[in-house]
Order: sequence, then C-alpha cells, then structure tokens
Amino acid sequence: MMLTPPPGADARGAYLPELAGLVWPAPARPALRRGGRAGFAVVPSAARPRLLVPAGSRRAAAGAVRHSTEAQSAKARLRRAVLATAFRTGLGRLAFRDRLVVDAGGNAGDSGGGALDAHLAAVLGRPALLSIHIGPARANRKPVVQLLDAAGVPIGYAKLGVDPLTRALVEAEAAALARLATLAVPGVQVAEVLHHGVWGGHALLVQSALPVGLPRAAPAPAAEAERAAMVAVSRCVGVDHRPYAGSAHDRRLGAELAALGDRPEAARLRAVLDEVRRVDPVLGLGAWHGDWNGGNSAALADGRVLVWDWERFADDVPLGFDALHRRVQTAITRAGVEPRAAAARLIAGATDDLTPFGQPAGVADLVAVLYLVELAARYLRDRQAEAGARLGHVDAWLLPAVEEHLAGRPGAGGVAK
Repeated sequence: MMLTPPPGADARGAYLPELAGLVWPAPARPALRRGGRAGFAVVPSAARPRLLVPAGSRRAAAGAVRHSTEAQSAKARLRRAVLATAFRTGLGRLAFRDRLVVDAGGNAGDSGGGALDAHLAAVLGRPALLSIHIGPARANRKPVVQLLDAAGVPIGYAKLGVDPLTRALVEAEAAALARLATLAVPGVQVAEVLHHGVWGGHALLVQSALPVGLPRAAPAPAAEAERAAMVAVSRCVGVDHRPYAGSAHDRRLGAELAALGDRPEAARLRAVLDEVRRVDPVLGLGAWHGDWNGGNSAALADGRVLVWDWERFADDVPLGFDALHRRVQTAITRAGVEPRAAAARLIAGATDDLTPFGQPAGVADLVAVLYLVELAARYLRDRQAEAGARLGHVDAWLLPAVEEHLAGRPGAGGVAK
C-alpha cells in the first residue's frame, strides 16, 4: 500500500507521509506495511508514531532507542532502556509490527535505503543507518535524523531545513556551532559540524553525536552543573552592563515587534517594551542558547553538561534568559502548571533564577518581562499558533501575565491592553 495516514492517526501520524516524502523524495516510494525485517519499525505504531528505527538490525534499533535524546526524566530514561532491551533481544520487532518501507525507484531496493542515505554516507565517508524522531506539531518542525553504525553506535545527527523558517534555523545552528568552536565555554560540551551543505534543495547540517548514553549526574549536582553551564554560556562572548533603552537587544526586539505589523498582540507587546524603556534599568547583556530545556541538555556524572540544538543562539541579550526559559518550559510541559500562572510565577520568582548571573539588584522582574516579550515575538514571527503549537496563542497566557505585573509595579507608567 502507498503511504497514507492510517485510520485514527494522531497529528504525528498525519505528518508521517510528509516526513517520508522529505527524506525519501521521488522516485522513491515510501509505504506502510505490517511486519517483516525491511525498512523501519514505527514505534509505537503508524497511527501514533514517535520513532522510526531500523527493522533489519537489532543492534541498530536498540542503539537508536538507547541514544535518543528525547527522554528527560529518570522514569522516561528507564522506559527507554527497557525498550532498547526489547529491540536488542528481538522482542521489539515483534511487539511493534508497523513498518515504513521504501522502494527507492530501482536504485536501492525495498530496504529503507535512498538518496539521503547515500548522500550522508558520501559526506561521512562511511555507511550510516537512519533513525528518525517524530516530534509534535510546531512551526519549526523538521526532519532530524539520527545516524548509527551497524553496531548501533551513534555517528551523528542530520537536520534538514525544508521551508524558509527551518532553513534559517539550520543555517543559524551551523553558524552557532562554528562560532562556539572558537569560544571558551567551561563545563559545556557542544557537537562538532561534520558537514554543512544542501541536499535535495534543503539545507543540511550534520553534526557529531554527543555521549548522551553516559551516566547522568544525580538531580542536585545536575541542577548545579546546569546553572553553571548557563552562566558560562551567558559570558562566552563577554558581558556588557548598560542602560537598557537603546541597547542592541532593545533595537533588535523593537524591530521584530515592528515587523509583526498591526496584529493586536504586537501592539500590546510594543507597549510592554515601551514601559521597560521608560524605566530604563541598567542590565548585564551577554549570550544565551535560546531554547534551553530538558530535551536538549544533559548533565553527566563526570561534571560535563552536554548541550545541543543551538539554532536560537544569540548574544546581546539580558543575562539569565536561559534560566528563565528552562524554568517556565519545565513548569508548563513537565509540571503541568497552567501557562498563565507559570508566566506570572516566573516574573515573581525571577530573582532566584537570575542571582547566579550577576544582574544588578531590583531588575529581575524586568529581565523576566523582556524574556517573555522575546518569546512572544518568536512565537508570533514563526506563526506557532497557526502550526498548532499550544503555546502559540500568547494573548491567552503570556501577555496577560506581563501586563498585570507591570500594572502593579511601583512607579508603573501603565500598559495599554
């Protein structure tokens, strides 16, 4: 059968044909089948796909699961270890019966091979087996391919930028990794660029695999190491203390809000930024990762902190943005805090998050406000709401929290709603 979403497919299942068409374009013909050793096992099913792993190699399938970067909690990592064991023993292939197979149009048979496989083998100078994580609906969703050798050992990761937004992000990450390779960031390990180019009209970045399978630090030392790593990143390009109004961040953020045009959310965000300009606090400005969360960092038992997904890396931002991002994302996505409440708590508790970064006294709440404005501008610019991202409707959670805080702040000038 040709590849179409199966009955009852969730949003990721509906995306599977599009993903397959990007990774295996014509003349290749991806299709779904039941059972067999060809192609990719779809975990847990074609209706609810989360991971594609090589069906014909127990070791590669187990390695793909074991070295997945998606598991954040200890419980999730335990489930991942059990799943890897199932594939290594052959039970996984029996338990997960859906297969994505690829007829490569007479070039590579019906084994999951194809042009991307061949291209990656050429640029790496060695064969590579593919495994693909299927993420939730977001404007910046793109194919991210884990590359493994026959023993299931990770070789690297490949990202494809397939539209204007994701192409820009892939190019930005390539530039960020090249820049980070020249900077001192104590305690932080970053991937190396193995290849950067174009494939099939798409931006392609191949980077080395970080050792995510090594033993992790216990929770308390992990949190301490992560904070230290965030501070190191924030200072890696130097720190500038200056009045906020007219700063590089103010100018860039103002330009981004202006580019949003007459959207009602944009007008409200511009009013918030004007209020911060009016107060004009002296802030420390440095760098940030841009999307630091539990899914793209790992604190190891040996003291290193692995950090990946650098596509949002930027400098000239208020120190501590990464800590604030980590806090609010964890509250919403893992602790289940209602988004508006999470944003309000972030502002109220910002002093504790920002203390390690050395921001001047009395400005923590304004740094949190600026972070939330930055996040809102990103979501609106990327059209996250239109793509189905649940936090994309910033007027429902982020803006009310910011406006209410500023309205009650001593000396507030007022924010138009």
